[in-house]
Amino acid sequence: MSQKRRFYPLFIILFLSLPVLFILSLYHSLSSSSSSLPITTHFQNPNPNPKFSLTIKLLTFDRLPSLSRCLRSLSTAHYDTDKVNIHIYIDHFKGLDQNDEYLDRKLNETRKILNFVDGFEWRFGEKVVHYRTGNVGLQAQWLEAWWPALDHEFVFVVEDDIEVSQLFYRYIKGLIGYYYYNASNYSPSVYGASLQRPRFVPGKHGNKINVNKDTKVFLYQLVGTWGQLLFPKSWKEFRLWYDTHKTKGMKPILNGMVTTGWYKKMGDRIWTPWFIKFIHERGYFNIYTHFLNESALSVSHRDTGVNYGKTAGPDSNLIQESSRESDLFKLEPLRNLKWYDFCFREVVPDRIVTSVNELGPVLKSVQKRNGLVVVSVDQKSTALTRNLLCHFERLDVWNYIFVGPGADFLLDLARRGHAVVNADALFGTLKEYKSSKLRKEVIVKALVVKTALEMKYDTWLLDHNMVPVKADFFVDSVKLDSTVDFYVGKRLGLLFARSSGSGTWNDLFVNEIAQSVGGGGFGFMAGKLLERKGVRLQRFDEGLGFSVKIDAGNDNGALLKNDTKVVYWSSDTGSGLVQNKLESLGLWIMDGESNCKAVICHPS
Repeated sequence: MSQKRRFYPLFIILFLSLPVLFILSLYHSLSSSSSSLPITTHFQNPNPNPKFSLTIKLLTFDRLPSLSRCLRSLSTAHYDTDKVNIHIYIDHFKGLDQNDEYLDRKLNETRKILNFVDGFEWRFGEKVVHYRTGNVGLQAQWLEAWWPALDHEFVFVVEDDIEVSQLFYRYIKGLIGYYYYNASNYSPSVYGASLQRPRFVPGKHGNKINVNKDTKVFLYQLVGTWGQLLFPKSWKEFRLWYDTHKTKGMKPILNGMVTTGWYKKMGDRIWTPWFIKFIHERGYFNIYTHFLNESALSVSHRDTGVNYGKTAGPDSNLIQESSRESDLFKLEPLRNLKWYDFCFREVVPDRIVTSVNELGPVLKSVQKRNGLVVVSVDQKSTALTRNLLCHFERLDVWNYIFVGPGADFLLDLARRGHAVVNADALFGTLKEYKSSKLRKEVIVKALVVKTALEMKYDTWLLDHNMVPVKADFFVDSVKLDSTVDFYVGKRLGLLFARSSGSGTWNDLFVNEIAQSVGGGGFGFMAGKLLERKGVRLQRFDEGLGFSVKIDAGNDNGALLKNDTKVVYWSSDTGSGLVQNKLESLGLWIMDGESNCKAVICHPS
């Protein structure tokens, strides 16, 4: 990243083509501010009596040596006095249009596998063998292996070329107790845990996996297929989602992902693109372990099969019982863990401002290069806000915070890693202002801007009713005089406040905004008030090729030009009409379920 360009006000930086760093991880240190050091906890008994069952699901086909190695490692693990069942799923070979010699050979291979499995002693619980009558492939092997009847049933899924450490069960038992049954460490966003070594980033052009050597556990969206612990609620949710999409002929296409290329080549021979699409829609995460010397509790030997044309050998070093890995059985509270998306960008979930005291730290975690943008949440159509977020990702914009009512949608944005201000909750703490639904969000916005300016952050404030088209938004059309503290757009009411104007934008000014009467958006209202106070204010025209307004009468295809930087609409324009117009312009970049069509990685 270049550090040599001169500083521009925030919204200029937001849409420049320069890459920007992802959101800072201040939230983690903020949440654990009671101690300057990470808190680690031995997980031998995180819950005095977590009542759950765990079943090992072993998926195999025609690799007897691999199966033998896998079962041997599972049978030598430490289950202590716990009952652990094992279910072995043996897929059938394809027998259509084959000669007798081939069929006899495949039948003989299968009988050897069946004889071995039948004679294999499992001393820790029930052994169930499911021998299929036809070839179903790897996708069905995974998806049909489990339907959780209870929320306290867990499975650990291994394919036959996996080898596990003797310590694997004790470790996942601790994970379940600590991150599923311990209320202070539970999150509905976590769907399971992978014991394999993290080594793959599916987002094209994403960052390399790079975590601190002292980090033992982190969260990452990608599912692991080389030893995956699955939580019951999220797996059942996925199966229902899969049934709906599969039945209706939908495909797990997620642009910008390497796995989508796999699906286009291999189709339904593999299942992971389906699960990845589901995880992207829901915003869920997987627990991953990280140990030194490329070691892991579950190792894939990458034997010849569906995924490998020839044997590639073990991907990692298996952790032995005599391992000298320090603090192997220690876990940090969930609030201390790092979270990463499919591009391996850091995500900071649950930053929700509900009081004045929380405002400063959250703003600090969002701003970049002393710049900030405040965005109003669209209360009429959540899809419009989601589409704006897709464009932010497309343009590598992360310096934003949303302000809106404390609805489920706002809370879900926070869960997914977007910083938000709960206007209802924050306003409820402002006893000096009269409760008024009309003025609530106005006062909160004014207070957010005031706090940002006091923190020396240049701040742009915009309403939801616009979509940026290009990364050089504002650069060419707005000539910002460094001696002017405030700019207001003539058409869109965009507001820019320079940090040097904090003396004007003070508590008195917030009170005056609360008492002012006027129509239009926040920018127009603030601009009129600033002018009445005699503050030097400059207005700029966002027209003249800079922007395009869409409405029922416009031929938008003709209006959109090469130099168009933003498309906007009036607040009284119906959301359905807006969506149709944006679709015709190629600016509606979501699928039919209001999820971004693509994952776009911008390496740090």
